[in-house]
Formats: sequence, C-alpha cells, structure tokens
Amino acid sequence: MKGAAQFCLAWMVQDSQGNWITSPSTSPENLYITPNGYRGATLYGATADLAMIRELLRDFIDASTVLGINDDFVKKATEAHQKLHPYQIGKGGHLQEWYYDWRDADPKHRHQSHLFGLYPGHQIYPPTTPELAQASRTTLEIKGDETTGWSKGWRINLWARLWEGNRAYKMYRELLRYVDPGGLNTNYAGGGGTYPNLFDAHPPFQIDGNFGGAAAVIEMLMQSTGDKIYLLPALPDVWENGSVKGICARGGFELSFEWKNKTIAKTTVYARSNGRTTLVHGNKQKTIALRKGQRITVNW
Repeated sequence: MKGAAQFCLAWMVQDSQGNWITSPSTSPENLYITPNGYRGATLYGATADLAMIRELLRDFIDASTVLGINDDFVKKATEAHQKLHPYQIGKGGHLQEWYYDWRDADPKHRHQSHLFGLYPGHQIYPPTTPELAQASRTTLEIKGDETTGWSKGWRINLWARLWEGNRAYKMYRELLRYVDPGGLNTNYAGGGGTYPNLFDAHPPFQIDGNFGGAAAVIEMLMQSTGDKIYLLPALPDVWENGSVKGICARGGFELSFEWKNKTIAKTTVYARSNGRTTLVHGNKQKTIALRKGQRITVNW
C-alpha cells in the first residue's frame, strides 16, 4: 500500500483551489463532450481516479495506525487525503464523472467507474452521505439496467449498497437469464445472461459476472463498514424467509442467522480475532466485543 500511495502522491498535482487531483486522467472507455462540442477522453481530476486514491490513502492511514507508524510519509498521505478534490453533484442530480459538469458522449455507457466510492469502496453510504448516495442513484437511473457481465454484477452490488433490494434482485434475475450458447456471438446488445453451464454470457464468457453476482447476494444480506455490520440491508421482498451461514464481515467476524417475515430472531457471531463492532438490524443496534475464538448469540 505504501508503494501505491507514493506513486499516487507523485502523480497528483494541486488545482486552483489547492485540492489534489490526478493529471493526466481519464474515465475508462467513456468520453465527455464539452460545451463547445469537443469530444475527449483525457483531462485532469476524473472522479474514478480520485475515488480509488481516496480509498487507498484511507486504508494506508488506517494500516499505519494499527502498526503504530506515524512517520513523515504517513503525515504527508494524511494531508493529501484531507485535500483531495471532493465529489461533485452535476446539475442533473448525478454524481459527476468528470472534473467539470460535462455531458457524457454515451450516458448509458456500461462503465460506472466513478461510482467506485459506493462499491467496492466505502466513501458513499446512505446513512452517512445521503446526498452522494442519491446522486449515485440518479447516475444509475440514467444509465439504466441493460448491461452485461462484470458491469451487470457491479451494478447489482451498487444497488445493494443503496439499500435497494428489489432493484438489485431484478438485475440479479437478469444476470441469470438463459442464453443459448450457439454461435457465441460477441453481441453486447443481447443483454447478457447465463449459459446452461452457469458461465456468465458477457460474450463469449466473463467470470466477473459470476463472481460479481455472488458478491451481490452477500451485499444484499449483510454489509460491513469496519465499525458496523448491517443485517439484511437490501433484502428483496421475494426473500421474505431464509438463512445464511458462515459469511464474513470486516473486523474478523463470521456470522450466521435466519429470518422469517424479513425479521431476524437471533444472530450467531464468531470472532476470528479480538474485536468490537455494532450489529444493526432495522432500527435496532447491538454493540458487541469478542475475544479471538469466542462465539456468541445475539437475540433481537
């Protein structure tokens, strides 16, 4: 992480406001259109770059704290993290993909790299950053649901992080839509889906769709932020009853629970290391502290 952080700090420059941005920069495969009609791909300070750097620096700073390191570079990384160019919400209510509020050449482009801070990052979350969460929701609405493979898997996770369980489930069902393997045409307009052997049909095949879809199921049932574990945050209506065993949360916790009528009666938590966290289920919260190897049952 330190090497990556050193690279990013060497790459960035300060803008006219004194905020750190990347230069040069881009947003994968998408193009922007400036007010005078110019179509381009390179610029400075694209949101995707800064979202990934923001996550990296936060992780590096946290790791340094755990290791008891507070040298000059940690201080430099901390100062840069605090002065990164902030997220911007465009006049359309969307999360800006570019440094300026420029139009996308393809508003429904399957890439959504500027939403990295929502998922897999931990910078945007409905309880803590509601305005940015709403801007992310608007961005996804503009893009629509017709996409394939890795992009479909990612969008299911994004909707789950927005606590939109029914929308996530709708796209999950689309990810599992039957696709005849005959011909294996690389036609992205086909909408993707799954072959009879359960391989993802982002033509001709893409394991990211399989892995992304599996990850999304966990995100619908449990999300963890480091200090909190949310249970059933994006449960679809059709999963009214169910159970899950052995899913891992941040902080070294392993959870098992079952639910009926969308309500959990008890949760079993096993600690793989010493730790403290707060379980959240609906409007209820339970703070627990466990020693390594300890297993407890929390009644709701």
